[in-house]
Amino acid sequence: MAKIDDVARLAGVSKGTVSNVFSQKRPTSPKVTERVLRVSRELNYVPNHTARSLVTKKTMAIGLTIPHGNFFFSAFHNQFINGVILEASTYGYRVLLDMIAVEEVKTPSLASYPIDGAIVLGPTKEDRRIQLLHQNQIPFVTVGKIMNQGIEDVSTVNNNNDKIIHDICNYLISKGHRNIMFLNAGQQMTVSIVRTEAFIHALEAHQIELRPHMIHYKPLIYSEEYMRYGYDETYNTLANLEEKVTAIISDDDRTAFSAMNALKDLGYCVPEDISLFVICGDLSMMHQVTPSLTGMDLQPSELGVQSVKLLMHKLSVLEGEFTNHWIVDSKIVERDSCSSV
Repeated sequence: MAKIDDVARLAGVSKGTVSNVFSQKRPTSPKVTERVLRVSRELNYVPNHTARSLVTKKTMAIGLTIPHGNFFFSAFHNQFINGVILEASTYGYRVLLDMIAVEEVKTPSLASYPIDGAIVLGPTKEDRRIQLLHQNQIPFVTVGKIMNQGIEDVSTVNNNNDKIIHDICNYLISKGHRNIMFLNAGQQMTVSIVRTEAFIHALEAHQIELRPHMIHYKPLIYSEEYMRYGYDETYNTLANLEEKVTAIISDDDRTAFSAMNALKDLGYCVPEDISLFVICGDLSMMHQVTPSLTGMDLQPSELGVQSVKLLMHKLSVLEGEFTNHWIVDSKIVERDSCSSV
């Protein structure tokens, strides 16, 4: 079996250069890179992560923990994961994907795996994943706000969810909507808590009374009701409400599509009767439905890239000044599902 020494000798470079070509931690010229890769192919050389770990005292792996249920990932998740994997590979890191089947973690999960650090997506209030990583002194970055008592000054990457909700409300209210229903994320998710507060403040700023039918929360991710959330909440609320809701804000595109089915069954049309706004949607698909859906561009791939960079800084792979709380911009993408009252 060929070793790094063999590749270095035949390619006429140092072992460090061969290592840099595969890890991409330091730049090498295209000519040198091609020569090293050609020799590696000829010798059937494959970098040995285990041997490398013994030398560097690192596993060269990071963990990515994502809650999920009995369904495929959304486009947001896929784009986010893609951003994480591609960015991690530029530093020579592999990604261990840990898909948590229930909202409450009952096992040590990533905290017991051989990883150098972790990225936590979708934190909840008093998140057990965060607690375990903190207790085991594993460096981590969260994509979303942390609300764990006693755990402070932790690195986060996030969208500005307070501003997002204010922007959406201002957009809809400027079109004359005052009776707005919000199909929010799960009640224990920190993003949901931030969004709820922002929604209430936005209504107050426009002197709109908050009524019980206006805010709804997605059921637990592993419950039977989870997949029916958009349909059930929309149908049951509008069918039993005397006053007319004129706009719906949906947490994601899956919920929005379900809500559209409920509206159709109730005899409503979007946007003629009720406007529909999606916070987290598949930008490649939202223009293909009728009507095309107005929503936010949350830049999920960029969230993944920045979370890896921040984690690499915590692992001393990247040097320089880094903010501990990175905000990824978002913007409204206007299409056809929102109209004036």
